Amino acid sequence: MAVIEVALAGRAYEVVIEEGLLGRFATAAAPFLKAYGEARKVPVVADTNTHRLYHAALEASLAASGLAADWFVVTPGEDAKTWSVLEQLTDWLLALGVTRKDHVIALGGGVVGDLVGFACAITKRGCGFVQVPTTLLAQVDSSVGGKTAINTAAGKNLIGAFHQPSLVLIDPLVLATLPEREMRAGFAEVLKYGLLGDAAFFGWLEANGAKVLAREPAALEQAIATSIAMKAQIVAEDERETLDRRALLNLGHTFGHALEAETGFSERLLHGEAVGLGMVLAARYSARRGEISAADAARATQAIAAAGLPASLSALGLACDGARLVEHMRHDKKAESTTLPFLLLRALGEAYVARDVDLADIAAFLDGELAG
Repeated sequence: MAVIEVALAGRAYEVVIEEGLLGRFATAAAPFLKAYGEARKVPVVADTNTHRLYHAALEASLAASGLAADWFVVTPGEDAKTWSVLEQLTDWLLALGVTRKDHVIALGGGVVGDLVGFACAITKRGCGFVQVPTTLLAQVDSSVGGKTAINTAAGKNLIGAFHQPSLVLIDPLVLATLPEREMRAGFAEVLKYGLLGDAAFFGWLEANGAKVLAREPAALEQAIATSIAMKAQIVAEDERETLDRRALLNLGHTFGHALEAETGFSERLLHGEAVGLGMVLAARYSARRGEISAADAARATQAIAAAGLPASLSALGLACDGARLVEHMRHDKKAESTTLPFLLLRALGEAYVARDVDLADIAAFLDGELAG
């Protein structure tokens, strides 16, 4: 078991990691369920997959504490992060009589967490929520830190708010039902923490990544706990990304989001896969600038490839050129008035924000990568 505090001034909360935690949900989340009882059910949001897999365990836990669940179930995937679903969810919460002191439960991956967090940020100007992430990617990344959003025609996650959860409960056992592809996609975000700020952790992942992907309990908990501890520290230092500190968490994302946009934010390229390939491109472009060696770029690439993740842009078979990918980047929410910051590497384990990147050079670099 591990307990990690996200130490925000006046709004600190805990991330609890423990096997079997889902079955003890009502006890673990008891301080946030006090408003519910015979007259009111606990509002829980899930997608159809997580509802099918986990509703019985959650309901049994609630029943043992004299509680019951009221479910709002969405379709899996990014299609749930829309204005229309957000409207349906907030109307449902209002119909339930949710107050600012209540807590909504987000049971699922990053899509469910993003949707619920944003709905709770705007319902009655802010009610509480508890994150119960069920994918590795959500456990190590999106469930912690308070970034919530939906997608629009203009791009991904462009409408949202910073709204921190009151508690995050992580049960590694739920990953037993996670498809292998989703597990690998989540592992890309774990590798990100090593590459951006902890060379020793990156080395540990190179040696133990297979154990993590095989869901060996000790290795899995260490990977999750180390990742969250790093993110918690960064979020505490720069909650709203007004400094360059939290921006480091975007390593791989500028390239990755462009690839997601080009593939239609579809199953063709999962978010974690895009981030993994984005980190390969960030490492290779850093080597192009002479900031890391070609050997270090190859090492980063090999770590991504060894996890069974896409590690070559040419292998995606995209029908576009570098200029088109750069155009996607211009719509990135991290774009500034006159510049587009890139997360690059000074060393494996040392990322930084570069604001002197020539987008024409990025386009030329991507043309070369697309050609293989």
